Amino acid sequence: MNKVVVFGNGQVATTHYMHLRHDSPYEVAAFTVDREYIKEDTLLGLPVVPFEHVESIYPPSEYKVSVQISYRNVNRVKAEKYAQAKAKGYELITYISSKVTSFPEVVVGDNCFIFENVTLGPFVRIGNDVYIGPGSIIGHHSTIKDHCFVGPHAVILGSTTVEPYCVIGANSTIRDGGITIARECIIAAGVSIGKDTEERGVYIGNPAQLVPKPSNELGPLLTWDVDRKKK
Repeated sequence: MNKVVVFGNGQVATTHYMHLRHDSPYEVAAFTVDREYIKEDTLLGLPVVPFEHVESIYPPSEYKVSVQISYRNVNRVKAEKYAQAKAKGYELITYISSKVTSFPEVVVGDNCFIFENVTLGPFVRIGNDVYIGPGSIIGHHSTIKDHCFVGPHAVILGSTTVEPYCVIGANSTIRDGGITIARECIIAAGVSIGKDTEERGVYIGNPAQLVPKPSNELGPLLTWDVDRKKK
């Protein structure tokens, strides 16, 4: 049961493929996406099959799945495909780089992608469908809940709680002291957060400023679009 079908055909999926190929016991057998998004029948020499009937070609009894697409719409699209893959009966794998620093007490859910040089402090809890970019630090006793994205070199200090559907941008810092990042927040790249955030809040700049529009009204947002979207 080490054969995997990767959901996605973009850069996130192909990057994940390379990590699985060179740093895991898994063998990627194929890629899958919704039929309307199939650009080519093959990708990196592997088949690309419609997700609508992937289970008839790669049955859940023989294959696992990894859903690896972008964090648009505050990870809602990815979460939807995660749920659909589970409904088809697939087990979803988690990849943790061999170059991660961690502790036995750390708990990590399914469909997670944790890059190289990440540090997971003691008693960290990571939910399902969480992406943690290279070089990030998750401090002791912190919790990152389901369907979150943490960009490269983000620093989440001790005893922080990140609620579901959050995007934490690259090089951002969540200071310690039991801070809670409310659900569906976007913390833009380089932002430092020193207190609890508002639900669906979008934070930019230093010191951190709350954008007038909530995250659910910004559309298919990428964190580096926040300044432009604000205007």
